[in-house]
Amino acid sequence: MEENNRLVDPHMSSADEDIEFSLRPKVLDEYIGQDAVKENLKVFIEAAKNRAEPLDHLLLYGPPGLGKTTLAMIVANEMGVNIKITSGPAIQKPGDLAALLTNLQNGDVLFIDEIHRLSRVIEEVLYPAMEDNVFDFIVGNGPSAQSIRLNLAPFTLIGATTRAGQLSSPLRDRFGMLMRLEMYTNDELSAIIKRSAGLLDIECDKQGADTLAKRSRSTPRVANRLLKRVRDFAQVIGDGHITKEMVDLTLNRLDIDELGLESLDRRMLHTMIKYYNGGPVGLETLAAMLGEEAITIEDVYEPYLMQLGFLQRSNRGRIVTSSGYKHLGIEQSGQITM
Repeated sequence: MEENNRLVDPHMSSADEDIEFSLRPKVLDEYIGQDAVKENLKVFIEAAKNRAEPLDHLLLYGPPGLGKTTLAMIVANEMGVNIKITSGPAIQKPGDLAALLTNLQNGDVLFIDEIHRLSRVIEEVLYPAMEDNVFDFIVGNGPSAQSIRLNLAPFTLIGATTRAGQLSSPLRDRFGMLMRLEMYTNDELSAIIKRSAGLLDIECDKQGADTLAKRSRSTPRVANRLLKRVRDFAQVIGDGHITKEMVDLTLNRLDIDELGLESLDRRMLHTMIKYYNGGPVGLETLAAMLGEEAITIEDVYEPYLMQLGFLQRSNRGRIVTSSGYKHLGIEQSGQITM
């Protein structure tokens, strides 16, 4: 199974786009969770509006699926301006960036997802745009080359990244606001599920929402994706209502356990225990055993397993913890510990 087909993968897939757009809140007061970020944004937005100035450049970072794109769209809506959305890998050459920047009106928002994947060449031409609202580029080659400067309308750049540590220091320093999005609590996820169920016009009781929240890996995107699947089961083999029993039935059929682990997550832990006595196991060795890319293991599998305390990293490799053994129902014996 490809990683972007996993129901519990927190990264955006093409199947998520339509429903995420319809379920996204439009204003900060509708946005559930991230209370500290919301309260600070309210102050910054109100201050910028009072001064009739664009909002300062904003960097949102944290694990995937927590609502960075949604927050960017809310900021633009609260400021009463337009937003253009792109991603780091989509901007291949300076001309691509110029086309985006020159089409922005006064105060508009440019949102760049995966901003850590911008090339250094693009970063260099982005700096004067962020600082001085100008865009410099070279026309021609050799002795006849000319430098041309374009004046830009004042704008707000909102960058989003899951890997803030990979951002270059010069780029990071040009953001006036840096805000980290935290994983969601079960109560927050339950509230999101109830809201989404209402927008999808299906009844979901509190026990059903709470049960689904516990199996959604602390991530709203996963919660909404699983909600769609539970809705299908409820409408076809149930009475159209989402209850605890219906959530359990659906997710058991989909092989997602009570903590949100899918078969591939459990397979990783089982492989480490069966062939390496629980570890330590090197990342490249583990990738070869599972038939996955090393970056997939780092970005998709490991974060949630580490959050649960089922996996640890050491200088010698990955190690399954005693909690991981217990969850799998396997007796721990002879494991090398940190």
